[in-house]
Amino acid sequence: MTHAAAGPISQILSAASAAAGAEDAPAVAQTLADLPPGSPGAVDALLDASLVPDEPAFFAALAASVQLPFDPTPAVPHDPSPRSILPARLALRHRILATRPDLAPLTLLTYDPFDLEARQMAGQTFDEPFTWKLAPRSFIMEALRDSYGVGAARFDELVSGKADAEPDALRQEVTVLEDNEEATIMSFVNQIFSEAIRERATDIHIEPLENDLRIRYRVDGSLNEVAVPPNVRVLQNALVSRLKIMAHLDIAERRLPQDGRINLELDGRRYDVRIATIPSVNGESVSLRLLGRERLDLSGLGMDDHLEARIRSLLALPNGIILVTGPTGCGKSSTLYTFLRELNTRERRIVTIEDPVENKLDGVVQIAVKPEINLTFAAGLRSILRGDPNVIMVGEMRDLETTEIAIRGALTGHLVFSTLHTNDAVGGISRLLDMGIEPFLIASSVRAFLAQRLVRRLCPACRQPAPPELYPRQYLESLGFPPDRKGSILVPAGCRDCRGTGYRGRMAIIEVCAITPEMQDLITARAPASAMRAKAIAEGMIPMREYGWAKVAAGETTIDEVIAVTAAGEQIT
Repeated sequence: MTHAAAGPISQILSAASAAAGAEDAPAVAQTLADLPPGSPGAVDALLDASLVPDEPAFFAALAASVQLPFDPTPAVPHDPSPRSILPARLALRHRILATRPDLAPLTLLTYDPFDLEARQMAGQTFDEPFTWKLAPRSFIMEALRDSYGVGAARFDELVSGKADAEPDALRQEVTVLEDNEEATIMSFVNQIFSEAIRERATDIHIEPLENDLRIRYRVDGSLNEVAVPPNVRVLQNALVSRLKIMAHLDIAERRLPQDGRINLELDGRRYDVRIATIPSVNGESVSLRLLGRERLDLSGLGMDDHLEARIRSLLALPNGIILVTGPTGCGKSSTLYTFLRELNTRERRIVTIEDPVENKLDGVVQIAVKPEINLTFAAGLRSILRGDPNVIMVGEMRDLETTEIAIRGALTGHLVFSTLHTNDAVGGISRLLDMGIEPFLIASSVRAFLAQRLVRRLCPACRQPAPPELYPRQYLESLGFPPDRKGSILVPAGCRDCRGTGYRGRMAIIEVCAITPEMQDLITARAPASAMRAKAIAEGMIPMREYGWAKVAAGETTIDEVIAVTAAGEQIT
């Protein structure tokens, strides 16, 4: 690797930053001046401080200054893999990617040409000639994760000398870990969490297979398998035991399911983690739900002005029941928590009963259901009504008894929130009738049904107009999409920001069925669901699919996403 000869490192980096469009030259100079003498992290410091607007341009200028070849997207062959050329502990420590494309001479990819330790390591490790090449940091870090797997450096330390361990020995491994090994398994677990949070995952699934251990992250509703080091199953029991210890579970009990909570703090942000273990024929499977403690508000739900105004009018009601409906995983709980945050003032007493408590809210009394001691939804709700609440949230209306108590609370002056599992808003009425609730009680107590689904947001960095031939006019008319808005349809492309998926984040599409006097008459008369739905639309309800079309026309999501989560019968003809 050629050392910079054109001047001090700070001058080279300042010039490369300017070539990349950095406008705050004093901030660049100050960042470099604040580094300790001889520090190898000057390149990282500039990138971490977000002072370089165009990363490829920065590294292209840097490569020219230090006389190294530059490739913005070098090929990384899988045979031979980087892991087979350079061990994980060295590659990840020095952030070097070793490649030998098409049996060509060995090439070492780096993004920091000033790392003296990396050059010394390479000289001591390889007996064959090699060349250095510069590449963007984002490319190298992603390629290292894909090639070596999550937590690979710690994993290599742990499995040293254990790859041939017998299954019986593995079952006792956690009890014989030495202090340094225990610290290393902790670091390995932390890297799994850190990587999941960096990927914006909502769930982590650690699943034992017959001859392997699979780790998957759920990102934007889709499960993605994570690259893991080879032979990771060697440490399966140690990994599961560490997670159990963090959640205060019984590490000796492997025959029964267990669940608990973990409190994490990573990079200054706090997370609540729900953990559930399930015994399987191949070992214990662990599911982890990551819950950030960010504050959501109505504007954060992505609603348009008309819908937000309608929701706020419902939250201003003094009493009644507001039900959020939809299938599992459609964001009902997050929506209810958002409503409670809007109502959480010193003048209101808010009490919830949930199974389990997903998010902890300051100033709100939250009760977790415990059926083993007869603390059920119904029993807890009776006690809540005696506790002078203004607002009540019931996690789910599962049975007739709970629903009747909630209705009684609404009729006696309380504002009650809860959830139901139905396909649409009007379906909530049919669900309550099927449970055995009298029509006049539904009509007099329920104020609105909200149905919602989650769709993926298009990545703002790579979304592009849909080709004209992709959605013919006849096809759009059959869906109910306004043909005159065809030119506004965007489709995903895939880029580095969204990991090639074309989507980044999710948003809710919602329909609100308000129980007006006319709707009360239909409910009391047990009118068919089709008649009630037609009346709700006539009174201003915007069906989910039509609301989704508005989001498509605004360039926020795609036609395919809306179709995937809404029923065909919801289209407007």
